[in-house]
Amino acid sequence: MTSALYPTERLRVVAAAVREAGLSALLLTPGPDLRYVTGYDAKQLERLTCLAIPAQGDPFLLVPRLELKAAQASPASSQDLEMVTWGETEDPFGIIKGRLDDPQSVGLSDRMWALHVLRFRKIFPKAEQHLASTVLSSLRMRKTHAEVQALREAGEAIDRVHVKVPGWLRPGVTEREVGAKIAEAILGEGHAQVDFVIVGSGPNAASPHHEVSDRVLQSGDVVVVDIGGTMPSGYCSDCTRTYAIGEPPAEFTGYYSVLKDAQDKACEAVRPGRAAEDIDRTARDLIKEAGYGEWFIHRTGHGIGLESHEDPYIVEGNHIALEPGMSFSVEPGIYPGPHGARIEDIVVCTDDGYERLNNVSRELVVV
Repeated sequence: MTSALYPTERLRVVAAAVREAGLSALLLTPGPDLRYVTGYDAKQLERLTCLAIPAQGDPFLLVPRLELKAAQASPASSQDLEMVTWGETEDPFGIIKGRLDDPQSVGLSDRMWALHVLRFRKIFPKAEQHLASTVLSSLRMRKTHAEVQALREAGEAIDRVHVKVPGWLRPGVTEREVGAKIAEAILGEGHAQVDFVIVGSGPNAASPHHEVSDRVLQSGDVVVVDIGGTMPSGYCSDCTRTYAIGEPPAEFTGYYSVLKDAQDKACEAVRPGRAAEDIDRTARDLIKEAGYGEWFIHRTGHGIGLESHEDPYIVEGNHIALEPGMSFSVEPGIYPGPHGARIEDIVVCTDDGYERLNNVSRELVVV
């Protein structure tokens, strides 16, 4: 699985993309871009770790000497890649400057710390700085079969957590207590780390990014549960379901049926050639027509892969045409105030349509 997720030819593909973009070099520090290219999930530290991919010449991975064994134990060791170490009294930026000479333009990791960005600005004062995503985004958006399988496994794992959630929702417990059980289950179902746990009950269900609080769950509450984590593969899960503790308010059941229909229709609209904004428009138009448009306050979705939020974004104004392998959430929501609801699945664009990677029930679960 690891070799399929991080193939040796990827380094050559990225080097070609650097040349095509007209950059002198791509400089990647720890984060999803570095992991995508090499498979190395490096620690982000004040000590510089940096993959340098020049437009001309051989790439190299600069690592602190104390991190060398970790780098060698990673999939990066199978790449045609020189590993260059530096010691505590050496200047790693000076080493890179000596090897790259005087670049005219460099692409820097989108998540590179300012601590390092400013040092690169100092050693390469004439170089234009660009985001690495100008080179990598189009590659990372189109998932390989191995990447889709990794996302499928992540989806199955988070689905297993959602199956357990109704057993933890009862009057008298707090959101925080439920969240702790969910976090434990995310790890128990195979994730390497918990990325987020949202348990929004009652009025908190109307706050899309509420997370958890000490609010005590009550009979009649609607509860939005949005959860996700990162698998050992590096690929992420993200799934939202809405639950009710006892009989929900009548006005809630009315708009929940609208929301479910909008989410279904938006998923069904996914196919190659459709613009990303068309998927957003499909969900949004249905919700507007039902009179709830003002309460749908966020985009319909985001890409997912080595990051829980990445390109492509499913939002008005994004004209990018969907292609097979593009994977993203479809998660319309309605949040009128005393309660709210969201339904979210990860969807992958296939050769002739779409595949949902989350398959736990989308019906309102009343506990």
